[in-house]
Amino acid sequence: MRRWRFRRTVNDIPLNTKFLLIYLIGVLLPILVINLLLMGRMTDFIKEREEQNLDISMERARKDILDFIDGGVAVSHALNTDKTLYEKMEKTYADPLDFYETFDEQLRNRVTSYIPVNNQILRIGIYTSNPTVVPGGNYHMIDDEVRGSEWYRIWQSSTDPVVIAAYRASQVNNLANIESYFSVIEQMDYYDSYNMFEKVLRIDIDLSKIYDVIMRERDYLDLYLVNGNDEIIVSANSGYRQGQNDGYPRFELTAANEEKGVESVAIGNARYVKGWRLIGIPQGTRVSKAMFEMRLFVGMLAAAITFFTSIFIYVMLRSYHYRVKRLSRHMQKVTNEKFDLINIDEGRDEIGGLIRNFNMMTARINALINNVYKLEIQQKSLEAERVRAELNFLQSQMNPHFLFNTLNAILVVCTKNNYSDVTDIIKNLSRLLRRLLRWKEDLVTLGEEIMFIDMYLKIEKFRFRDKFEYKFDIEPEALHYKIPKMSIQPLVENACKHGIQAVQGTGLVTVKANVADGWLRIVISDNGKGIEPEQLREILLSVRSENTSGNSIGIRNVYRRFELYYNDQVRFNISSNSGQGTVVSVEIPIRLLEHQKEMDREGQA
Repeated sequence: MRRWRFRRTVNDIPLNTKFLLIYLIGVLLPILVINLLLMGRMTDFIKEREEQNLDISMERARKDILDFIDGGVAVSHALNTDKTLYEKMEKTYADPLDFYETFDEQLRNRVTSYIPVNNQILRIGIYTSNPTVVPGGNYHMIDDEVRGSEWYRIWQSSTDPVVIAAYRASQVNNLANIESYFSVIEQMDYYDSYNMFEKVLRIDIDLSKIYDVIMRERDYLDLYLVNGNDEIIVSANSGYRQGQNDGYPRFELTAANEEKGVESVAIGNARYVKGWRLIGIPQGTRVSKAMFEMRLFVGMLAAAITFFTSIFIYVMLRSYHYRVKRLSRHMQKVTNEKFDLINIDEGRDEIGGLIRNFNMMTARINALINNVYKLEIQQKSLEAERVRAELNFLQSQMNPHFLFNTLNAILVVCTKNNYSDVTDIIKNLSRLLRRLLRWKEDLVTLGEEIMFIDMYLKIEKFRFRDKFEYKFDIEPEALHYKIPKMSIQPLVENACKHGIQAVQGTGLVTVKANVADGWLRIVISDNGKGIEPEQLREILLSVRSENTSGNSIGIRNVYRRFELYYNDQVRFNISSNSGQGTVVSVEIPIRLLEHQKEMDREGQA
């Protein structure tokens, strides 16, 4: 009883209210609950992801900076073990000319060849106390100025064989300006037998490369490259030219930065980078920005889902209401003896089935009432169509009959008056028209097409007289292959119309056909005025275009018929030179053509 009462209560609810309850409870409420749960889970996920991104960013920057330093150290080691370089730097030269000869042969590219491979290296300098070496380029003299420089002092005070030094000094090309340097310094003492003169190797690393790495990670961290004395060598905030002549600023941890969280990693484990660190301060706005973007995305997603579900519910309800309303209206018409069908997209649901059954019922009732009347009308209509067809048939027979009678009458008059030229042209015209009327098949032999072209050219010969000649060069084997009727004649007509008319001397149209290498080749040529290159390019584009308007419609129709018959495997080409005539060639694969003799043998079999 309770179930029956509940079902009755549900059935009593109006359909609009049911759809609204379905929308509120079945759609909107789950969207809100899922969004709240998703937002909490996404918050934890974003925080975890950002922490991983910070670690990845820090490690990526550390590895790139270490690769720059290791590359410089590797080049330093390669030069420090170069025995030939030691020999040339220890040699006592008789005069500058002697040194320059050795420089050209051995020293000029010995150092600079490492720089293109290691693009982080800015310059390489070898300093020696050999007084016979002429300073210049990558080779320098250790004098009092060098011994008093900052980098030499740092190297002298270190006990390590390789020193990584950051210092500020005058620019190489402009002593008035102070520049920051980041160098790998190593004494050249690898070979004990070459220690007559002091030799020091200095490789300057491009600080802009390190700065680019730090700036690349700025979306995640504010990075600081710090040496063993906690001096900031490069940072995103101050660049790599910071510091005064008396030193670099020291890194100090502020309360704001400490609240954000500070990460510090050693650059590497090698002795020469001992004490060097990379300090990263997370961007405080990144997490909040990610949270805002997440909330905005979730909110927009919820709004979009709500909007589309609302539209969906509206469409469903309207579909039901509209069709039921149309059905009720047509049922009212049936009571008034109006048997109109419901002409709508009824659908495949239950309402659609009801509409289809109503239409079938209405149609049957209407057919039963009007069956005899409609049958009478149909019989009268069929009789009228039969009479009209007979009249059209008689007229189609009368028209060519009248035309041929007229031509025969003209032919009799011309014969009586000995107009032999006119008599021949009328005979050819009559044969040409009869051939057109008798051609019912779309495919004819090339021989039949050539006969038709011959009659056409005789008419043109009568028109142009001695100004026009034509000839055929047809291989007998080619005559038996079938091609679309009237496919070659338009090309011959174009040769006569556009090529021969403008010729001052005698015009010649040649039609050739032969079979070779599995192709039927048909060539129509003339010695007319030819076609300009630009105009020929437009004709070729027009022939292969889908646009049916414009010029060259006849040629395009021929090309299109060949395409349709032979599956785009026809070679169609037009070549022409201005003042030298035009050649149109058509090549069709033999395997796609029907052969008249083969068809005759099949018919006899």
